[in-house]
Amino acid sequence: MPPKGRNSVWCYDFVFDSCANGQQLKCLTVVDEYTRECLAIDVAGSICSKRVIDVLSQLISVHGAPRYLRSDNGPEFVSLALLRWARDERLESVLSDPGKPWQNGTNESFNGKFRDECLAMEWFRNRLEAKVIIQD
Repeated sequence: MPPKGRNSVWCYDFVFDSCANGQQLKCLTVVDEYTRECLAIDVAGSICSKRVIDVLSQLISVHGAPRYLRSDNGPEFVSLALLRWARDERLESVLSDPGKPWQNGTNESFNGKFRDECLAMEWFRNRLEAKVIIQD
Protein backbone atom coordinates (compact mmCIF):
# COMPACT_ATOMS: atom_id res chain seq x y z
CA MET A 1 0.00 0.00 0.00
CA PRO A 2 2.29 2.83 -1.08
CA PRO A 3 0.85 6.31 -0.53
CA LYS A 4 -0.43 7.97 -3.70
CA GLY A 5 -1.01 11.45 -2.27
CA ARG A 6 -1.85 13.41 0.83
CA ASN A 7 -4.31 11.56 3.07
CA SER A 8 -3.99 8.29 1.20
CA VAL A 9 -2.19 6.46 4.05
CA TRP A 10 -1.80 7.47 7.67
CA CYS A 11 0.47 5.36 9.84
CA TYR A 12 0.43 5.30 13.60
CA ASP A 13 2.25 3.66 16.48
CA PHE A 14 3.40 4.24 20.04
CA VAL A 15 6.64 5.51 21.59
CA PHE A 16 7.28 4.93 25.28
CA ASP A 17 9.39 6.94 27.72
CA SER A 18 9.36 7.95 31.37
CA CYS A 19 9.63 11.14 33.39
CA ALA A 20 12.06 12.04 36.16
CA ASN A 21 9.29 11.44 38.73
CA GLY A 22 8.78 7.88 37.44
CA GLN A 23 5.56 8.53 35.50
CA GLN A 24 5.35 6.54 32.29
CA LEU A 25 4.77 8.26 28.95
CA LYS A 26 2.93 6.65 26.10
CA CYS A 27 2.94 8.75 22.94
CA LEU A 28 0.65 7.98 20.01
CA THR A 29 2.22 9.29 16.82
CA VAL A 30 0.22 9.69 13.60
CA VAL A 31 2.04 10.46 10.34
CA ASP A 32 0.82 11.05 6.78
CA GLU A 33 3.00 8.67 4.76
CA TYR A 34 2.95 10.78 1.60
CA THR A 35 3.82 14.17 3.08
CA ARG A 36 5.69 12.68 6.07
CA GLU A 37 3.92 15.29 8.18
CA CYS A 38 3.31 14.42 11.81
CA LEU A 39 -0.41 14.94 12.23
CA ALA A 40 -0.50 14.28 15.98
CA ILE A 41 1.48 13.23 19.01
CA ASP A 42 -0.89 12.36 21.84
CA VAL A 43 0.85 12.05 25.21
CA ALA A 44 -0.61 10.18 28.19
CA GLY A 45 0.21 7.57 30.78
CA SER A 46 -1.87 4.98 28.96
CA ILE A 47 -3.75 5.11 25.69
CA CYS A 48 -6.55 2.65 24.99
CA SER A 49 -8.34 2.04 21.70
CA LYS A 50 -11.07 4.57 22.58
CA ARG A 51 -8.45 7.31 22.88
CA VAL A 52 -6.87 6.22 19.58
CA ILE A 53 -10.31 6.55 17.97
CA ASP A 54 -10.77 10.01 19.52
CA VAL A 55 -7.40 11.22 18.19
CA LEU A 56 -8.06 9.82 14.71
CA SER A 57 -11.59 11.27 14.65
CA GLN A 58 -10.26 14.70 15.54
CA LEU A 59 -7.61 14.45 12.80
CA ILE A 60 -10.23 13.44 10.24
CA SER A 61 -12.34 16.46 11.16
CA VAL A 62 -9.33 18.71 10.47
CA HIS A 63 -7.57 16.97 7.54
CA GLY A 64 -10.24 14.78 5.99
CA ALA A 65 -10.15 11.00 6.07
CA PRO A 66 -7.32 8.87 4.76
CA ARG A 67 -8.09 5.82 2.66
CA TYR A 68 -5.82 3.52 4.67
CA LEU A 69 -4.60 3.34 8.27
CA ARG A 70 -1.32 1.46 8.72
CA SER A 71 -0.26 0.07 12.10
CA ASP A 72 1.21 -2.94 13.79
CA ASN A 73 -0.89 -5.60 15.50
CA GLY A 74 -0.83 -3.99 18.95
CA PRO A 75 -3.95 -4.59 21.04
CA GLU A 76 -5.05 -0.95 20.75
CA PHE A 77 -4.92 -1.16 16.95
CA VAL A 78 -6.74 -4.47 16.45
CA SER A 79 -9.44 -3.98 19.07
CA LEU A 80 -12.99 -4.64 17.95
CA ALA A 81 -13.93 -1.05 18.79
CA LEU A 82 -11.22 0.41 16.55
CA LEU A 83 -11.83 -2.02 13.68
CA ARG A 84 -15.59 -1.37 13.86
CA TRP A 85 -15.01 2.40 13.92
CA ALA A 86 -12.66 2.18 10.91
CA ARG A 87 -15.22 0.13 9.00
CA ASP A 88 -17.97 2.62 9.83
CA GLU A 89 -15.72 5.47 8.64
CA ARG A 90 -14.93 3.48 5.45
CA LEU A 91 -11.23 3.32 6.30
CA GLU A 92 -9.21 0.27 5.39
CA SER A 93 -6.75 -1.07 7.96
CA VAL A 94 -3.34 -2.24 6.80
CA LEU A 95 -1.65 -4.23 9.57
CA SER A 96 2.03 -5.07 9.49
CA ASP A 97 2.98 -8.67 10.12
CA PRO A 98 4.12 -9.45 13.69
CA GLY A 99 7.86 -8.92 14.10
CA LYS A 100 8.19 -6.90 10.86
CA PRO A 101 8.41 -3.23 11.90
CA TRP A 102 9.79 -2.25 8.48
CA GLN A 103 6.29 -2.76 7.09
CA ASN A 104 5.38 0.40 9.02
CA GLY A 105 8.67 2.03 8.08
CA THR A 106 7.52 5.63 7.79
CA ASN A 107 6.19 5.65 11.33
CA GLU A 108 9.15 3.69 12.69
CA SER A 109 11.49 6.25 11.08
CA PHE A 110 9.51 9.17 12.50
CA ASN A 111 9.45 7.57 15.95
CA GLY A 112 13.23 7.11 15.86
CA LYS A 113 13.73 10.79 15.02
CA PHE A 114 11.18 11.79 17.66
CA ARG A 115 13.09 9.76 20.24
CA ASP A 116 16.51 11.12 19.17
CA GLU A 117 15.51 14.76 18.65
CA CYS A 118 12.98 15.23 21.44
CA LEU A 119 12.69 12.49 24.04
CA ALA A 120 16.44 11.92 24.40
CA MET A 121 17.11 15.68 24.52
CA GLU A 122 14.54 16.55 27.19
CA TRP A 123 14.31 15.56 30.82
CA PHE A 124 10.64 15.84 31.68
CA ARG A 125 9.90 16.36 35.35
CA ASN A 126 6.35 15.03 35.00
CA ARG A 127 3.76 13.97 32.42
CA LEU A 128 2.15 17.41 32.19
CA GLU A 129 5.48 19.04 31.37
CA ALA A 130 6.17 16.32 28.78
CA LYS A 131 2.78 16.88 27.17
CA VAL A 132 3.29 20.66 26.90
CA ILE A 133 6.83 20.40 25.52
CA ILE A 134 6.03 17.61 23.06
CA GLN A 135 2.90 19.29 21.74
CA ASP A 136 4.83 22.55 21.33
